[in-house]
Amino acid sequence: MNNQTTPPENTEPTAPVTPPRKTSLAEVFARLSLTQLTLAVLVVIFLWQWIDGHRTISDMQQQLAKKIAEMDGAGKANQMLLTQSQGEVRELSAKVATMESRYAEAQNQRAALEALYNDLSVSRDETALAEVEQMLLIAGQQLQLSANVKAALIAMQSADARLQRMDRPAFNGLRKAIVQDMDKLRALPSVDITGINLQLDNLIAVVDELPLIYQQRVAKKDVVAQAAAPKDETVWQKLLREIWQDVKHLVRIEDTGKAEIPLLPPNQEFFLRENLKLRLLSARLALLSRDEDGFRQELKTVQLWVAHYFDGKSSEAIRMLSSLKKIAASPVSIELPDVSPSLQAVRNYRLTHEHAAERNLAKKTAR
Repeated sequence: MNNQTTPPENTEPTAPVTPPRKTSLAEVFARLSLTQLTLAVLVVIFLWQWIDGHRTISDMQQQLAKKIAEMDGAGKANQMLLTQSQGEVRELSAKVATMESRYAEAQNQRAALEALYNDLSVSRDETALAEVEQMLLIAGQQLQLSANVKAALIAMQSADARLQRMDRPAFNGLRKAIVQDMDKLRALPSVDITGINLQLDNLIAVVDELPLIYQQRVAKKDVVAQAAAPKDETVWQKLLREIWQDVKHLVRIEDTGKAEIPLLPPNQEFFLRENLKLRLLSARLALLSRDEDGFRQELKTVQLWVAHYFDGKSSEAIRMLSSLKKIAASPVSIELPDVSPSLQAVRNYRLTHEHAAERNLAKKTAR
């Protein structure tokens, strides 16, 4: 700031005024007072702080807007996730409800299956026990009616195998009783019924070949003589030899060792052989029924008939008599053991099982 003073009125004319010069910044600062300088500095500082604060506020606004935008996006994402989660929860709830209903159905089906299994188990046990009882009945009948130890043993083995397939510990007592009865049968002496039966069949087949005592037999020496004819024999010599052989067989004298020789007509011979076969068949029936007395009596009758009516010196009769003696010496009947304990054990167990099933059914009905 320049302070120009007006000249006094009564002064002398002055020189022309020169235009003012431009002052520099340094001159301006030099002319400023300390207070003005302080105020200027404070104004500058205030402006700088205002600008800086405005910039900071702007940055904060931008950051706040960015944060709000991010929070808005996160909120929308959370809202979407919440909506999705709620949908999944609803689906899971529906699935859980479906699973609960299926579980309830499964429980009902399981209870029904358990009841059906129990019924089937009871029915299966009853069927198995009935089959075992029937097999043991067959075994007892085979022993009592025909004394067939082998058939009875097979039936009892089948009964034990049937219980074994069930694999039930409750059947161990029954199996033990059956095994004890089977041990009794195995301890019996063996009787070769099949072998004796086959020998009787062979004897029945030989009956038709047995020669009667009055029938002529060609001696072995004559057969050998006929076979040993000379090689240089002429026709006439051969004819004479054959005629001589026939003449020798016209009359035959032989000591049979019997006072009287039974002479039978052809029809009686047929009936004799058939009756002999019937006797052997009766011996077979006695064998199968274990009638030892009847068996030996029939064989004794057959031996007497063969020795009385047939040629005892023939090879067929000799073999037949030898076979009859051998068969008659064979044991036929044996003392049979009592196998009823196993049958009684099965019956007692079946009755106990049936009573227990009836009690369980009564309890279920009462509930």
